[in-house]
Amino acid sequence: MPATRTVRLNSATGRWILLATVLGSSMASLDATVVSVALPRIGESLHTDVAGLQWTVNGYTLTLASFILLGGSLGDRLGRRRVFVWGIAGFAVTSLLCAAAVNIEMLVAARLLQGVAGALLTPGSLALISASIDEQDQGSAIGLWSGFSGVAGAFGPLLGGGLIDLVGWRAIFLLNVPLAVVVALVATRWVPESRDPEATARLDVPGAVIVAVGLGALTMGLINAHLPLTLAGVAALLVFVVVELRSPNPLVPPALFRSRVFTAANLVTLVVYAALGGVFFLLVLQLQLVAGYSPMASGAASLPVTLLMLVLSAPAGRWAQRHGPRLPMTVGPLLAAAGVFALQRVGPDAHYLTDVLPGVFVFGLGLSVLVAPLTGAVLAAVRVGEAGIASGVNNAVARTAQLLAVAALPGLAGLSGAFDDPVAFATGFDTAMRWCALLLLVGAVIAGIGLRVPRQEPAPDRVDCLPHCAGADGPALAPTVSK
Repeated sequence: MPATRTVRLNSATGRWILLATVLGSSMASLDATVVSVALPRIGESLHTDVAGLQWTVNGYTLTLASFILLGGSLGDRLGRRRVFVWGIAGFAVTSLLCAAAVNIEMLVAARLLQGVAGALLTPGSLALISASIDEQDQGSAIGLWSGFSGVAGAFGPLLGGGLIDLVGWRAIFLLNVPLAVVVALVATRWVPESRDPEATARLDVPGAVIVAVGLGALTMGLINAHLPLTLAGVAALLVFVVVELRSPNPLVPPALFRSRVFTAANLVTLVVYAALGGVFFLLVLQLQLVAGYSPMASGAASLPVTLLMLVLSAPAGRWAQRHGPRLPMTVGPLLAAAGVFALQRVGPDAHYLTDVLPGVFVFGLGLSVLVAPLTGAVLAAVRVGEAGIASGVNNAVARTAQLLAVAALPGLAGLSGAFDDPVAFATGFDTAMRWCALLLLVGAVIAGIGLRVPRQEPAPDRVDCLPHCAGADGPALAPTVSK
């Protein structure tokens, strides 16, 4: 296939490309955000316990984390626009299935399928900009993509909370359908097709299947406190490592981990995003079940996190580019841990200004210091030609961390049977926050020891987005951080 003809961002086609990719990523971001806010109402409506809510979140994250690298590879081979549109269409259909769920089993099954659609949609959004927008404009285009997607993530809790209060939780899934129709029409009409002419013909399907089985067994074992399943999941993931070492076309190229900085940055991602997954999953439940907040108020409670990141992430990234990522990636988790400790003040009748905002603010400040330098460390640790796969691997690590945290934390904190008991839930929440703070402290230690980036010449001014950018569906950082 001939090389894709790129267009300038200020052209009509360039603006349509930006619109399609922004709306596509925003759709995934909105979904991740508002589902977290809707969890208590879903639990009441479908008569489920904390385990059912864990699967509502983890059903989507499980298949997304398992197949996101395969989705990117499919786009390179079959056409990025084609796979992106497949993902958009699949997201709309599975959103309808979620809205029609009559029990928790149907909802979780639909969320599993929605994660597969997300794995086709998510990698394609940024890849289309990289393939279609002129190189001179890519920094501006990616910056706009990140900014507008971040705005969607910021106001998602307010929109979702309002819909839940006025219409019900099913409306948050129906919201995806008209948005998906617009994105599909714009992408089909205006976005040029592109492929990677150097992509190999074979896909690492065995690797994708094994990692999905391993993560599924591990998640089920952790949620149900079932040791044999947990061990089976660990064993399957070890088999995945062996398969990747021997595969001619691995999903996760082992050579990337020869870089000490790349390995350390991904270890930081693993523990930090596990903490983020736990905080954002449990905080909205604590605010609604214990503090008595409405869905809209609980969603808006974490809005300062996103606003801080929108304002401070770029300066933090520029500072790290000049001075190295080690200091901000050490200080950031320490600040975030202090914020998480402060969130233990959230209890019955908690006042927002005195009990919620201080912890949320310090937590958001820590993330703002950490996230952009972490992105830069991952990209600086590999060759330019490996940046795409490196960011994809880091994205998958972040989502896997959130998946495992949401599966394991309620059991560790004694929350599994506490959905109908506010006193027991509040006690378990405090325990869970201590676990999350400990994970953040471990991340600070790993960064301080492992991230010694050699001094290098300043890179060209550019904005790169890994899962850490607000709106890249991933932790969903703003009450979602779904890297």
